[in-house]
Amino acid sequence: MDAHAELLREYLPILLFLGLAIALSVAMVVASLVIARQRPDAEKLSAYECGFEAFDDARRKFDVRFYLVAILFIIFDLEVAFLFPWAVALGEIGMFGFWSMVVFLTVLTVGFVYEWKKGALEWE
Repeated sequence: MDAHAELLREYLPILLFLGLAIALSVAMVVASLVIARQRPDAEKLSAYECGFEAFDDARRKFDVRFYLVAILFIIFDLEVAFLFPWAVALGEIGMFGFWSMVVFLTVLTVGFVYEWKKGALEWE
């Protein structure tokens, strides 16, 4: 029974952090609803994510730039997802792991510069 209590005691900081994060999130949402003015106008209610009104005809043409932005976001989001475990394990993986990540980041940087030069990041 003592081993279980010790195991639960190790998870206590994580649970406290999670509880604090949830409490702060709820407090901020409630505070924004109470303090901020809630007067939506036509501009605030307009479509902004995909560029057209929701619940419209599903067969209308869709601008390919939205797909391009989504793909670029996924690529660079995955880059960050690979950076966190690498940073945590950097002391254990040594110089080979360090230089492997440098090569990985170089390839992604070259791709980013290529996309930038092609104008894929500019909205017309």
